[in-house]
Amino acid sequence: MKKFLFIISIFVSCLAYSQNVKVVDKQTGKTIRNVSVFNDLQTINTTTNNGFADISDFRKNEIIVFSHLSYAVLRIKKATILATNNIVYLTKESEQLDEIVISLFKKDQKSSKIAEQIAVLNAREIQKVSPQTSADLLAIIPGVKVQKSQFGGGSPVIRGMESNRVLLVLDGVRMNNAIYRKGHLQNAITVTPNMLEKTEVVFGPSSVIYGSDALGGVIHYYTKTPRLSDENEVKSQFFSRFSSVNQEITTNVTAEVRREKWASLTSISYSDFGDLMAGKNRSHGFDNWGRVYYYSENLHGNYKASPTKNTNPDLLRNSGYNQTDVLQKFFVPLSKSTDLNVNLQYSTSSDIPRFDRLMELTDLTDTSSLKFAEWYYGPQNRFLASTQLILNPHKNWLEEGSITAAYQNLQESRIQRKFGSLNRSYREESVDVFSLNGDFSVPLTTDKTRNLSYGFEIAYNDVASNSYGKELKIVNGEINGFSNDFKVQSRYPDGNSNYLSSAVYVDYRQDISRKATLNTGIRFTNTQLNASWIDETFLQFEDKDISANHSAVTATAGYVYKPNKNWQINSVVSSGFRAPNIDDIGRVREKAGNVTIPNISVTPEFAYNGEFSILKFFNDKKFRIGANVYYTLLDNYIQRDFVYNTDGSIKQVEFDGDLGNAVSNQNKGTAYIWGYTLNYLGKLSNQWNTSGFITYTKGRSYDTEEPMSSIPPLFGQFLVSYKKDKLELGADFRFNCKKDIEDFNIIESIDNHDLTPIVNANATEEVAIYFGSPSWFTVGFNGRYVVNPNFSLQARLDNLLDKHYIEFASGVAAPGRNLSVSFVANF
Repeated sequence: MKKFLFIISIFVSCLAYSQNVKVVDKQTGKTIRNVSVFNDLQTINTTTNNGFADISDFRKNEIIVFSHLSYAVLRIKKATILATNNIVYLTKESEQLDEIVISLFKKDQKSSKIAEQIAVLNAREIQKVSPQTSADLLAIIPGVKVQKSQFGGGSPVIRGMESNRVLLVLDGVRMNNAIYRKGHLQNAITVTPNMLEKTEVVFGPSSVIYGSDALGGVIHYYTKTPRLSDENEVKSQFFSRFSSVNQEITTNVTAEVRREKWASLTSISYSDFGDLMAGKNRSHGFDNWGRVYYYSENLHGNYKASPTKNTNPDLLRNSGYNQTDVLQKFFVPLSKSTDLNVNLQYSTSSDIPRFDRLMELTDLTDTSSLKFAEWYYGPQNRFLASTQLILNPHKNWLEEGSITAAYQNLQESRIQRKFGSLNRSYREESVDVFSLNGDFSVPLTTDKTRNLSYGFEIAYNDVASNSYGKELKIVNGEINGFSNDFKVQSRYPDGNSNYLSSAVYVDYRQDISRKATLNTGIRFTNTQLNASWIDETFLQFEDKDISANHSAVTATAGYVYKPNKNWQINSVVSSGFRAPNIDDIGRVREKAGNVTIPNISVTPEFAYNGEFSILKFFNDKKFRIGANVYYTLLDNYIQRDFVYNTDGSIKQVEFDGDLGNAVSNQNKGTAYIWGYTLNYLGKLSNQWNTSGFITYTKGRSYDTEEPMSSIPPLFGQFLVSYKKDKLELGADFRFNCKKDIEDFNIIESIDNHDLTPIVNANATEEVAIYFGSPSWFTVGFNGRYVVNPNFSLQARLDNLLDKHYIEFASGVAAPGRNLSVSFVANF
């Protein structure tokens, strides 16, 4: 009898254990604590303990609800759970419009509690867009514009600010370094979109977590992360794409190893881009604008004394390049409350021709009078090694947090030579960046209606700048080594330079009521800069060794009010600043006859921002329309302007053998940028989805009423998609309004007014009248078919009408009609 009772007790125990469900994060495979588990009537309630919950009290066919602040609510039958090894996966990708955002607070937070304007693209949306580069990916985000000086580039513009006024972050590590320049920056492409899990954009200088450089906003890339598994698994994915417009071939291979105690993800991507074919439909009316009638054959080690006639002017010669990206990640749970992320990344490219400079003419009336025989970037190399300790101790002083230590090495170079000269100049830069940042949070009340976040950030940049010249030795029309060396002015201080930034911040969030949330934060930042010059062959300095020390306090306050479930009203006031870096004080370069020279007296620029937005939700938050209006006051803003002699004349300096007008980065008075974005997003039905936006921006200086640089014209896009079973179809309409030449900033030349159409044909440069940026629109279609869970096909037809257009301030035409075909295979 005792033996029988013992067997029965063992059986009951096993049965109870079999109804112990494990709740895990779908992305990482880690168990999730404090998940509420209940039925619809809420007569049964329980909570996961260390990721496990007993569901034996629920009926077999009863719906069980799993709810957690950081995850989408899951409703699932108990019978289904028991049939899938008692494991429930929760995802942070909500089907509703209440997205989970990480970037703003460096922790999971629902967008319904965020006052700032934000945008999120997840992996599914990235795959649907199938962008060739990450810059192309950013171009579809509401409110973001992308400029290109060459096809191998992409400079994002947010609220009329770009380059070193926009902060790029990758897996929690600041990408901006001490030589991020004012103007156009092409570093966004060094992260291939095939490796991205999601991309978040925070608009404006609102987040005290990031500090300097984030005047326009923050773009945060998140790469894919391996996840754990109770069973040993190896997952792999193969992706390949072909695009007709530039004969692109992209291949990506990913392998993921899942173990109970560790996980690994390896991803390798290679893209080969040929020369770009521009659109042939010139509805703007300018027959010659943007066409390539002559080009240089002097790249890739070739030599030809004069330009070559292009047999197809719509084929943009010297625009192709290739790029390789490698990602290696390890995820190791060290304990129940501590995880370790190891992140290794490497990106390298071929030589990238600077297309707009290679098209520069010495005589506007002669399309064969190319100025440069060679102008290209050497391989752009980026290496990142970071370790991140993820802490979840759930203590009174620290509930969760992370400590991230990272090392980055960036290498870039510029090589140029003019037609009629054998002198080739080289300018090479290398930047080592060491960073350490900690971000922590703790609830101040048991119901978590009051939360405190705090942290620190330290980043040290060491910049090496080298320059030299080589005279080509030509034998029988070919390059046969070099015959002479000569001096070249370095781009940055040749005695090396360094830049240290350190900061601490505190952020406080409180749910004032069920309808209102208040968020406030304050940050203190200190920067120290040291630089020295050695060679004074071309420029002379009163003090060859300089140092600068700047400090600033910035703050933000955001308020969210939800009068009911269908309305949300947000307001934000904030301040931001950007301390001058090595590029601001020490850069030397030439463009359009102007030579930028160092100015060691530049001081920080500040931004004071106010914004208001309103959201209206429909159909149980499956559809929303919204409007965001902002106003930013820039104080002591930095702008490039002429340098004058004591007699009032413009100073002349030599650069690569030619004299040019001296300009430098200088502090000005006050300026404003204001604008708005109108948008909508959501479901029309279970099969139909749609989204769209319109963005307007205006910026002027208060003192001179001159237009600010990088202010795009009115632009927008509208998308619609259909999905049923295995088939997905979509269409898009994108447009860009005209920008008059009167609204261009001429002095800085960042807007590239001289690359817009010339109204008076055959005019010389002195009398040329420029049109400005013409308006344009494009139409595209896309489709995807899921053959089975392991194989899918996708096709896109972009710029269906084969429109010729050039994005505002860009130096290269946009792609013409393009058919892109790709497939994904999972193993």
